[in-house]
Amino acid sequence: MTLSYVVSGFGVGLLVGLTGVGGGSLMTPLLTLLFGVSPSVAVGTDLAFASATKTAGTIAHRHRGTVHWDIVRRLCLGALPAALLATIALKYFGALNQEIAHIIRFSIAGSVLLTVVALLFRGKLLDWVLASPGRQLHGARLSIATVLVGAILGTLVTISSIGAGAVGATILVLLYPRLTPAEIAGTDIAYAVPLTAIAAFGHWYLGSIDWQLLATLLLGSVPGITLGSLAAKAVPEKILRGLLATTLTGVAAKLVF
Repeated sequence: MTLSYVVSGFGVGLLVGLTGVGGGSLMTPLLTLLFGVSPSVAVGTDLAFASATKTAGTIAHRHRGTVHWDIVRRLCLGALPAALLATIALKYFGALNQEIAHIIRFSIAGSVLLTVVALLFRGKLLDWVLASPGRQLHGARLSIATVLVGAILGTLVTISSIGAGAVGATILVLLYPRLTPAEIAGTDIAYAVPLTAIAAFGHWYLGSIDWQLLATLLLGSVPGITLGSLAAKAVPEKILRGLLATTLTGVAAKLVF
């Protein structure tokens, strides 16, 4: 079983390296469906997994100067309190009982489908925003919208561990269409580090992190992410995103039915 976890970590890491998305969207359903890990433990373990991997990504993007820290601060202003409140809610309602497990399972499925939409229609959404200057927010309205988006993502990520990647990046594209893809990726990864860390800490408090499982997943994901990043330019992005979207749609259907 340990070898299976390492291989799974490698596979997910490889896809993340190739496409930039799919970490939580694949890892959490994988743990739930393939290995029979309870939804709560799958979410908690994946959050700790994401916090560790995204820290390394943030360091790399910081050196490249592709992180907009002002946007990171606004996102965190909404995301971090929301993550704390969501953790308290899980504690109050019972994160590990059967009813909450069903709710988490459906929230995972919903988050996966949001990721599919983000993957497939990100370019068209950007074109729609850029087609009319009136659709772009500025000043205080942009700041408020960024904080609110952070709050929504903070809640979603804490409950399902999914949303900080493709969904978060797509919303950033809509709010800040002038940023380059590298700046979107760097900013999205940077704000996700404190968010996933706080959410993971909350799940540790709730007792829903499997530390041995986490270690074996990281053992496979680190070389997977490295190889994926190196091979990313050699594989057409449209093909990768299409395969990932198809896989995630099947995962969401399996989670629901």
